[in-house]
Amino acid sequence: MVLASLRARWAGFLGAFVAVALGVALTAAAGVGLAASLAAPVREPVRFAGSPVVVAGRDTLTVPVRRGPEVRHVTKRLAHPHPVDNELLRELRRLGQIHTDRTAPDAVGLAAPVARVRAVVAASGTGARVLTGADRRLVDPATARDAEALVAVNAFLGTAGGVAAFVAVFVTASTFAFVVALRRREFGLLRAAGASRGQVRRWLLGEALVVGAVAAAVGCLGGALGAPVLAGALVDSGVAPPWFTVDGGPDGFAWTWWPYQLAFWTGLLVALAGSWSAARRAGRVSPVEALREASLDTGVLPVGRRVVGAVLLVGGVGLLAWTVWAEPSELLKRKTYTTQPMVLCTGVAALAPVSVRYVVGALRRPRVRVRRGVPVAGGVTVGRSCTDPGRPRSARGSTARSTHGSTARSWVSLGRVARANAAGAVRRTAAIAAPVLVSVAVGGCLLGSAATVGAAKAAEARDRTAAQLIVTGADLRPAGRIPGATVAASARTAVFVREDDDSALLRAEARAVTDPAAFAAANRLPVVAGDVRRLDDRSIVVNEEWQRHRVGRHVDVWLGDGRRARLRIVAVLARGTGDNGAYVTARNAPAAPLDRMDVRLRDGADRTAVAAALRPTGGQVRPAGEWLAAEYPGMKHQTRLGLRMLLALCLAYTAISLASTQLMTAPVRAPELRSLRLLGAAPGQIRLVVAAEAVLAVTVGAVLGLAVTLVGLGGLSAALARLSAPAGVVVPWDVMGVCVGVSVVVAVGAGVLGCRRQVS
Repeated sequence: MVLASLRARWAGFLGAFVAVALGVALTAAAGVGLAASLAAPVREPVRFAGSPVVVAGRDTLTVPVRRGPEVRHVTKRLAHPHPVDNELLRELRRLGQIHTDRTAPDAVGLAAPVARVRAVVAASGTGARVLTGADRRLVDPATARDAEALVAVNAFLGTAGGVAAFVAVFVTASTFAFVVALRRREFGLLRAAGASRGQVRRWLLGEALVVGAVAAAVGCLGGALGAPVLAGALVDSGVAPPWFTVDGGPDGFAWTWWPYQLAFWTGLLVALAGSWSAARRAGRVSPVEALREASLDTGVLPVGRRVVGAVLLVGGVGLLAWTVWAEPSELLKRKTYTTQPMVLCTGVAALAPVSVRYVVGALRRPRVRVRRGVPVAGGVTVGRSCTDPGRPRSARGSTARSTHGSTARSWVSLGRVARANAAGAVRRTAAIAAPVLVSVAVGGCLLGSAATVGAAKAAEARDRTAAQLIVTGADLRPAGRIPGATVAASARTAVFVREDDDSALLRAEARAVTDPAAFAAANRLPVVAGDVRRLDDRSIVVNEEWQRHRVGRHVDVWLGDGRRARLRIVAVLARGTGDNGAYVTARNAPAAPLDRMDVRLRDGADRTAVAAALRPTGGQVRPAGEWLAAEYPGMKHQTRLGLRMLLALCLAYTAISLASTQLMTAPVRAPELRSLRLLGAAPGQIRLVVAAEAVLAVTVGAVLGLAVTLVGLGGLSAALARLSAPAGVVVPWDVMGVCVGVSVVVAVGAGVLGCRRQVS
């Protein structure tokens, strides 16, 4: 019975089938990419390729923390690994010739028995590491860069898989819910023939099981074919490093089972989860529905759906408000502003049938009266001649004077018919509006949040910079005294602190300042307490995000090279967007190489002469505005490309759902369209009615999606204000416009195509 039903109604399940298959394909491809990133190809050592043994300095910090009654040790990677101890170097030279490169001696290579090298290193007590074989690559600079790149790949693939699963569930649930709405009379006949509620539910779940299983199998095949394409796209867009691949390297294709197992069962679960609510609704169909003739939707929002939608909506808004109040910095992270709109979208979509009539009513054209041939939006008359029943029969449609008014009234009447149909067929309108809501909201929230955070970071950096020239480089030489300028040299470092009642070891990014007074003159730091100019070798500047951030209080920290220090807080900065880190003096980070100089010109100083005097430092001298534009572009190129790939995924799902919904409703609307034809409507006019209904439904979805976007971006703006950061909002109107435009084209095209037989 299930198979026969699927053969007869295959077009109705096509949208759900494609949605599940596409979601499984993307999940499988993302899983293969994750497996490839977790088991990245082992690169050959470069720095010490000719040395069988490498001895490297200590590069980790291990600190005991308290987790309840237990004491555990937490290990963090140092910001500045230790060089190989001089005494250890003398002992290693006795074992064989030592090889070094032109960099600092953080590692040395030698040809000696591994056992003897390990014994010497263990006896030194320095914590140095002995590396052999492929582990020798750990001292190559490219290894750290590859690790950072793979973190970005994992983040993107995880986000893509999550968005794909959410949209697949959303589209599948909408499709099955609409299928139930279209088959109410059929279910009523089954109930009248003696079928129980459980039998009807099992029938629909059986259909979902078959559709989900076949779609998941097809999706796994598509994932196997699409994984190399996805990896290539990530490399081309700069998200993944150039060497990233999923084909297993020179040994051939590395088959990994777990991504396909995960994708298949996820797709099957998505199909069942999406149809579960629809199956319960189908089981509640009364036998009286078999006698139903009217196509007006009634009871479209049962109590259960109202409760679920209200809980999700209130919960989403409440979670957003709580995050703004308690943890505003969380809203600046991608994982937060990606997941929270999903909760709001689900809640708004669940209550969409209630919103349809209000939104459609708000789009009502103002009523106007017509005199002397001006169109009147009064009585509804549909027809080619649009005759006026109030005029004498001999004058109806017979004079040129009345032609303009009658034609105008026909167009107004067609619009009123389309609006009445959209408001009466709430289920159909909501089924079209739901995927539009998702694409507009996801696109608006993702790209809008990323652009808003990027713009806030850029504005914060501009407000913080008082210098006119910025000098940057990997290893700058001190500038010395420059006439007419104040030079503030600094280096990137980090400090480690135990917080949360000594239960966690946190790493805080920091900068090591050579001259605190000069640095305060060249930068406008957002100080909320204390004075940055009082910074010395026994003190530190922190921000409000630190658990202990009161001026005058001492904090125990571990410096970037692992040394423990007790420093006094002399100033506290606002939390901001995350770039207001800690500040220490250069004496507390001796291993940190200078990488930036902020240069503030004095009155009357010659900029060109100062820039020329700074060139011997070996760095790039740029105006502050140029440096800010390069360092804070608003949104990184890789981030923009990654988010656009996710948006393309959402648009693909939206197009699938819109096309399937419109094609499913075409046969059901045949009596309605034939009635319009009998009333005198031309085929072209009926197509316009169908197109206008589609545009109205898409408009409803766009309005609801815009509402979700504004709520999400409003929460983000409030969080930025709580963090004392620039709280402007960037609304991606162009992105949302593309979403609406694509939705209109697909909905109108599929609607007109589906009704071509009924109006011919």
